[in-house]
Amino acid sequence: MSLPKVLFLMGPTASGKTDLALQLFDRVDAEIISVDSALIYKEMNIGTAKPDAQTLHDYPHALVDILDPTESYSASDFANDAKVLIDAAHQKGKLPILVGGTILYFKALAEGLAKLPEANPELRAEIEADAAKLGWPAIHARLSELDPLSGVRLGENDQQRIQRALEIVLMTGRSIEEFWQQQSVLEHPWDIVPMALMPSDRAVLHRRIELRFELMLAQNFQAEVESLRDRGDLNLNLPSMRCVGYRQMWQYLDGDFDANEMRMKAIVATRQLAKRQMTWLRGWQGAVVVDSMDQKLLDKSLELIA
Repeated sequence: MSLPKVLFLMGPTASGKTDLALQLFDRVDAEIISVDSALIYKEMNIGTAKPDAQTLHDYPHALVDILDPTESYSASDFANDAKVLIDAAHQKGKLPILVGGTILYFKALAEGLAKLPEANPELRAEIEADAAKLGWPAIHARLSELDPLSGVRLGENDQQRIQRALEIVLMTGRSIEEFWQQQSVLEHPWDIVPMALMPSDRAVLHRRIELRFELMLAQNFQAEVESLRDRGDLNLNLPSMRCVGYRQMWQYLDGDFDANEMRMKAIVATRQLAKRQMTWLRGWQGAVVVDSMDQKLLDKSLELIA
C-alpha cells in the first residue's frame, strides 16, 4: 500500500507560495501548515506579509500566531509540531500542504537534526566580543573562509546562526554541514512530495520584493514596529526582531539611518534572503522545480499532486 502524501510547497520569499496554497486548498481536500519562522509570531502582521484575518478564517493556517515575540521557536520545535499536525490531517483524510520559505524547518522535518557539539560559552563570548568590535559582516567573512557552504547559506546579519556555525568549525575543524550529512535518515509513515517554486526571471522576483515592501510601508509598517518597541520587552537580540524588515525599521527608529536607507537596506536584505532560499532549494535532491511565473502553474501543481 502506498503511504499517505505530504506536499512540501517551498520557494523564496515573494514567489507566490501562499497564493498557490490557497488555490490548491480550493481544489483539493487539504489542510495548510505554515512553514515560516516569522508567521509564528503574534502582533507581527504587516512586515511578515501575514495573510489577513479574513483569509486565515477562510483558509486556516496551522502554526500561525502561536507565539509572543519574546519567545523563541527552534527547527526541532517545528518538526515536532508539524508531525502531530500531519498525522491529524491524514486521519481526517486530508492532504497536508506545508507552505513556506523557512527551508531549515522543512529539512528538520524531512531529515531530522544532526547531533551537534554542545555550546562552548568561552568561545561564544570571544565571537561576540569580536563581533562587537568588527561587526557581524566581518565575522561572516571569517566563517566563509573556514566553512564556505555556511557562508553562502547565512546572511551577514544572521548573528545567531553565524555564531553557532563558527563556534562548531573552530571547536571541531568540521563544518556544520558535515555533521548534518552524517545524521541518520529518518523514516516517516508518509511520503514527502517536495515542490520548489522557483522564478525563471530573478529580476521579476526582485521587483516583486520591492513592491511588496512598498506596500508594507503604505500599510503603516512603521506604526507596527513602533507599537512593538513601545512594549518595552523586545530588542534586536530576539529572533523575532531579527526578521528581515523589522531589524531595518527598528534601526531607522533608533536613528541609525534615514528612511530612504532603511527602505533600501530592507529590500536588499530580502533579496539576499531569497538568494539563500534558492541556494538551499537547488540542493534539495528530488525536488520538483516549478516556475513560479508559469501561466499554468496551478494546473501543473494539481498534476503533481494527482
